[in-house]
Amino acid sequence: MLTTSPLRHAALAATLGLAFAGSAAQAADRTLLNASYDVSRELFADLNPQFVEQWQNDHDETVEIQMSHAGSSTQARAILQGLDADVVTFNQVTDVNVLAEQGGLIPEDWQSRLPNQSSPWYSTMAFLVREGNPHNIQSWSDLVGSDVSLIFPNPKTSGNGRYTYLAAWAATQQNNDGDEQATRDYMRQLLRNVEVFDTGGRGATNTFVERGIGDVLITFESEANGIVQQYGEDDYDVIVPPVDIMAEFPVTWVDENLDSDADRALAKAYLEFLYSEPAQRTLAENYYRVNDENVSEEFADRFPQTDMLRVNDVFGSWDNVMQTHFASGGTLDQLQRR
Repeated sequence: MLTTSPLRHAALAATLGLAFAGSAAQAADRTLLNASYDVSRELFADLNPQFVEQWQNDHDETVEIQMSHAGSSTQARAILQGLDADVVTFNQVTDVNVLAEQGGLIPEDWQSRLPNQSSPWYSTMAFLVREGNPHNIQSWSDLVGSDVSLIFPNPKTSGNGRYTYLAAWAATQQNNDGDEQATRDYMRQLLRNVEVFDTGGRGATNTFVERGIGDVLITFESEANGIVQQYGEDDYDVIVPPVDIMAEFPVTWVDENLDSDADRALAKAYLEFLYSEPAQRTLAENYYRVNDENVSEEFADRFPQTDMLRVNDVFGSWDNVMQTHFASGGTLDQLQRR
């Protein structure tokens, strides 16, 4: 197991925004640390109390769930450096894969351990525009106008940003019948229109909402609708484009960070809970799309129809995506060169 000094662990906690409950954590019989993606704070604030109550009813034990939030790739690197997360709830498969491939912290077949390839929910990308949609943004092709200013996180550091990049590429490639040069020209202009590249999704939200920068925020559908709920329908509109990408949210327990059978049982139960009908309903209430058929039907009117493309179908595999587009010197770097 990877270890880290108390001082370094504290530094990681400060950097990644770990939420420790202090006296509440000391009073609990058990603790569990969930390292999650940047914009999942509100979701787990709703989910965690449900699991805590369920576990106490079933096992007569109290549990304190501690949360760490940062860009998905940042979280993966922190765990490789010694952050002792018991479970991860990420927004991209490759950020989980590195825990197996580079750290040996989980088995390589981790996706087979839970349903739907260990993805309890999914989402897609949406455009959050200011009141009245002054630039009439409806689809990806509308984002490359010379007067349109974009905000989305850096694909190098954020799964949110990578999904945005891939959705734009896939939709444009479909629209121009696979003309790669036309797709590259489009992507080059799209990237030029980005006014701020934040490191994570919540930073991008703050730039757009709190600082008032940009005409369009591109983020997960769940985050866009959460902003509307928090700030009011009179200030923003949410647009889901007609062609989009499926964003999966993989989860796993981190085997090498679990010291006992009891710890493993708690971590596994926590992730299995995310597939339960109550949890799936909470996910849908937070504008995440779910695989539970009953819940999906119940909340169908929340989710606009879109042609949702899969990463593996368009790009071959996530490994190919990372090597071709996001590695140093890859397509993303090439497109950003002036």
